[in-house]
Amino acid sequence: MSAPRDGERMSVRIARREAAATDIVALELVPADGGELPPFDAGAHLDVEVAPGLVRQYSLCNPPGERHRYRLGVLRDPASRGGSLAVHRDLIEGRLLQVGRPRNQFALASDDRPVVLAAGGIGITPLLAMAHALHARGTPFTLHYCARSRDRAAFVAEIEGSGFGAALRLHLDDGPDAQRLSLDALFADRQAHVYCCGPEGFITHVSAGAAARDWPADQMHVEHFKAEVEQSGGAFTLEARRSGVTVLVPEGRSAAQVLMDAGVAVPLSCEQGICGTCLVAVIEGVPEHRDEYQTDEEKAANTHMTPCCSRARSARLVLDL
Repeated sequence: MSAPRDGERMSVRIARREAAATDIVALELVPADGGELPPFDAGAHLDVEVAPGLVRQYSLCNPPGERHRYRLGVLRDPASRGGSLAVHRDLIEGRLLQVGRPRNQFALASDDRPVVLAAGGIGITPLLAMAHALHARGTPFTLHYCARSRDRAAFVAEIEGSGFGAALRLHLDDGPDAQRLSLDALFADRQAHVYCCGPEGFITHVSAGAAARDWPADQMHVEHFKAEVEQSGGAFTLEARRSGVTVLVPEGRSAAQVLMDAGVAVPLSCEQGICGTCLVAVIEGVPEHRDEYQTDEEKAANTHMTPCCSRARSARLVLDL
């Protein structure tokens, strides 16, 4: 198969589906028509159309460099907005799916510093790919893996049996106190890069530990699986210039929702300001940025915004839509 350009979709087939842990399913995706898949680096995620019009992002957890398959781990989320429910209910072996090209906002640094990986629950998925990559290049690393119980720790037996199994430090909520995660141990090596992924509470805990220790900002790397989308704030006028549509965005509704109701096509994926799919150029006005995708410098420039979650500081906003 020919590699898709950015923004294009490609067809893959679910070659294997298995339980990776309680409430976590692992999917192995292969090219639908043979050939190779586009390459990816550790930390990359994949846009997956889990149902018609419903796209979600899942981290790739297999070794980077593999071109014959993509491997995902998906948690059944009791607060699912439809994505994880559709995966667990409908995505069976043999089914064809449309996916995007792998994208990466959580890449490993290219220097030779040692690495500490901190995974909370399903946050193991991008860090597992990182562990494979670090092991392959000979970079010293430790993998701290926190889970509620062993049966909920996806891929743990696989990790223990791998060539980097000695790097694993497993921390279980139902285990003895002596094996609980210690932030002092996590941040023991001042020279290390720390990569953290998991539920927001876990990320907050680890990030607070970094802040308390004045950890260098360029050595702390975080990926959020979820971001709370806050739509409070005053109403504002929004013009989609190319579409010739002007709408009023009230408090409690996103700009993207209101635009789509008015017939304007807005490319959406995560709807949480994480993936950047809906990023659009700002022609006039000042956005109120609420996304996790843009850097602080990009937000300060006010040249683009994410209408899935961001609002306006000015009374009127004009977008290139």
